[in-house]
Amino acid sequence: MNSSTTAPAAIPHDGRHFAAFLFDMDGTLITSIDSANRAWTSWSLMRGFDPAHVISIMHGVRTVETMKALGVADPVAEAAWITRREIEDTDGVEAIPGVFAFLANVPKERWAIVTSASRALAEARLRRAGIAIPPVLVTSEDVERGKPDPACFLLGAERLGVDASDCLVFEDTLAGLGAADAAGAASLAITFTHHDPIGTVHPAIYDYKGLTVAAKAEGLLLTRAMPR
Repeated sequence: MNSSTTAPAAIPHDGRHFAAFLFDMDGTLITSIDSANRAWTSWSLMRGFDPAHVISIMHGVRTVETMKALGVADPVAEAAWITRREIEDTDGVEAIPGVFAFLANVPKERWAIVTSASRALAEARLRRAGIAIPPVLVTSEDVERGKPDPACFLLGAERLGVDASDCLVFEDTLAGLGAADAAGAASLAITFTHHDPIGTVHPAIYDYKGLTVAAKAEGLLLTRAMPR
């Protein structure tokens, strides 16, 4: 075999058809880490917390739950402050590479966004990244318990009219992947925003470049994009 020949990258969940796709937002469809870190750093310094510690625990979960974990007196009010700051500052929010081409092949009635962000923040970030808001958008206001609780993914599947066990979840955090597991869904980890290994046994891709989807009668099938 010619040593210069590179084997094609493996296709995650090769050959499996899915009824629908459920996407987390931050770190999965878009990169918003700089915006989020700026808001949380400002809040941490204002409230006397170590920004590095706060940032280490806030990704992938609802803001109000991070506030509860930090033991603040009024988690709802403090979460609202963070949300307002993040909505005001969307500098650097961009789509993960390859997202637009990938989503273009997924019928709009067969995918949803399931995010720990509020609806107002989700819409602001999606607009900034240029991603159309899908008909089904599950946000922090829609569930009583956030990830890793499975309620959000179960609700996303329900609103699409499918079973969660027939869905593929796209996620970038252990909390989100845990929620997908608890919902009985298959998962695919996106590692674009991670500098270190995510620490999961789930299939993973760096970004969406080179990946596409075929929408068939029997379901959505991941495949490799044809080179141009």
